[in-house]
Amino acid sequence: MIPTPHNECKDASLIAKTVLMPGDPLRAEYIANTYLTDVVKFTSVRNVYGFTGYYNKKRISVMASGMGQPSIGIYSYELYNDYGVENIIRIGSAGAYDPNLAVFDTVLATKAYSESNYAKVAFGMGSHYQSPSKKLNNKLTKAANKLGIELKNTVVHSSDVFYSTNPNRWQEVRDKFGCGCVEMESFALFANAKVLGKNAACLLTISDSFITHEVTTSYERQTAFNNMIKIALELASNK
Repeated sequence: MIPTPHNECKDASLIAKTVLMPGDPLRAEYIANTYLTDVVKFTSVRNVYGFTGYYNKKRISVMASGMGQPSIGIYSYELYNDYGVENIIRIGSAGAYDPNLAVFDTVLATKAYSESNYAKVAFGMGSHYQSPSKKLNNKLTKAANKLGIELKNTVVHSSDVFYSTNPNRWQEVRDKFGCGCVEMESFALFANAKVLGKNAACLLTISDSFITHEVTTSYERQTAFNNMIKIALELASNK
């Protein structure tokens, strides 16, 4: 039923079937203003912006998810279930656990591990791993190859916490569960897509490293992660 408590769009046709989903509302606005034409803002509830426009003559939407699994769980579920969206590509930042991942590298999530009970509580799924759409991942890989952008594949850690009193927790997760980097949303997105019969994928840009301790600025995270944006747009405009 639309509009929803979290999306004020009253016409589902205003939202494209493929949605790019950064966490940051300002990144959503940056993408819309930089890459899309004939842009319409379809929601701004809680300052979580959603836009639809055209890229290479193809309608594409971009909407923020906010931070964390509960937040993306709400926004992506409503897009899939209430607005008829078929594909959501998360585009976000991540911290590197793997020394082979450097700041500004572009990463494609092959699976998401999480300690979260999101999937169990919401859908009765007991696994601590959730997977993206193979179809979308294959298309994102082809898009990256076409653009000449190196894409690094890894299992991601979808964490529910940003701060911890255990300074070695990241090493334990890396070594035990095979995670190359950490973010906070993809596990819930993948679970929603699986339950609702939709497609989801996650592209990440390494914003900081647990190995080298390099860190990008908030402005760089908002505007400088263009490779993953270009890959997602390339896929969306050729579907």
